[in-house]
Order: sequence, then C-alpha cells, then structure tokens
Amino acid sequence: MSTSIRAVVFDLDGTLLDTAPDFVVVVNKLRQQEGLAPLNETVIRNCVSNGARALITLAFGLNEGDAGFETLRQRLLDLYLEHLGEDSAPFDGIGELLIFLRQQQLSWGIATNKPECYTTPLLKALNINADCVICPDHVANSKPHPESMHLAASLLCCNAEEIIYVGDHARDIECGRDAGCPTIAAAYGYIDHPDQAKQWNATHTVDHAREIIPIVQSYIDKLSSSI
Repeated sequence: MSTSIRAVVFDLDGTLLDTAPDFVVVVNKLRQQEGLAPLNETVIRNCVSNGARALITLAFGLNEGDAGFETLRQRLLDLYLEHLGEDSAPFDGIGELLIFLRQQQLSWGIATNKPECYTTPLLKALNINADCVICPDHVANSKPHPESMHLAASLLCCNAEEIIYVGDHARDIECGRDAGCPTIAAAYGYIDHPDQAKQWNATHTVDHAREIIPIVQSYIDKLSSSI
C-alpha cells in the first residue's frame, strides 16, 4: 500500500456519475425512430461504459463498418447532446465522498474516455467542478494506456503513485495499474456481472461509493503513522 496519497481520480460514466438514464432515453428514442420496440433499461445500463459504438451494436445488431452503422452512431450522439444531463446524477455516496476529500485537503479529478464536447457540458449542467478533467482530446493515447493518469499527476502536481484511480471498467484498472496508481474497481457501475470487477486485479473493489471513504482513510492513516 502506498504511503502517500494526494489525490483521487475517477472515471466518469458508471463511476462518478450515473449517466445511464440519459442513454436509456436516447437509445430507445433512436430505436423508436427506426420502428423498433424499446430495450430493457438494465441491458442498456450495462453497456454504457463501452461507448456509443457498443450501444449501436446492442440496439441494432450492427458492427462498426456495417452499412448504416456510422449514421446511426452519429444520430445517437446528436440525440445525446439534446438530452445531456437531464436525468444524470452522481452515484449515491459520491457527494459525501467529495466532501470528505476536500476536508482531507486531497485533490480530485476525472479521467474519462468521454470526448470533451460531451464531458464539459455535462459537468456544467450538474455543477461539478473537479481539479482536473482529462478527456481523450487531451492525450495521444486514451485508456487503457496510462497516459491519462500521468497527465493527471502533472496537473495535480503529484506523482501517479500518489493518486488513487477509481473506475468501473477493466481498462480503467489497467490504466491506473500501469501508471503505478493504487486502484479501486467500482463494482456498482455499468458491469454485466459485478463479480467481473474482482477479476481486474484492482488494489480494492467496492460495491458502493460510500466504501471508498474508509479505503482513502486507510491510506491517510498509514501515512500519518509513518511520520
């Protein structure tokens, strides 16, 4: 366990924010436009972290490169911009966690594969102000490459080893681990089967955001006891 933690960085969709309700609306709206019945909400939720391409495959049985795939993907993204942030909200326990981090004088940030054109207006709509926000627009290599966490360390004026990275996808844990960060797998996120998170070799796994506070506290306590 690291003896010095100065920041916590979160993935966005499925970790910090529950954005699935907006995607449920737009996926089923697009299906309706195509004369198809709505999909089950849970099925859509579990696919959100895999991105717009995966949602098109889920909703229409098409793969990238198939005729009509890219047109449907762009229509989905246009619909998403129209409904951005309408029903999204922080996961239960995130508000308390962010207050705790501020009380402990720890920085916090976001490292997401969600493009900036969607991330920035979403955070603005929900009045969320992180110390750093890293999107794929800001790096040459997006997650699972560790570049996002190295950039986060630079922006937060610390070493990657001093950042806990929290994510709900295997690529998040790989990104953090390869950067040298302690990692937390958010099994409450958009995962087909929560037990999958235990297979990612994260430093910790949680079933609820409130479980992150004692983990962070344990790092703080270890640092205090070593001084």
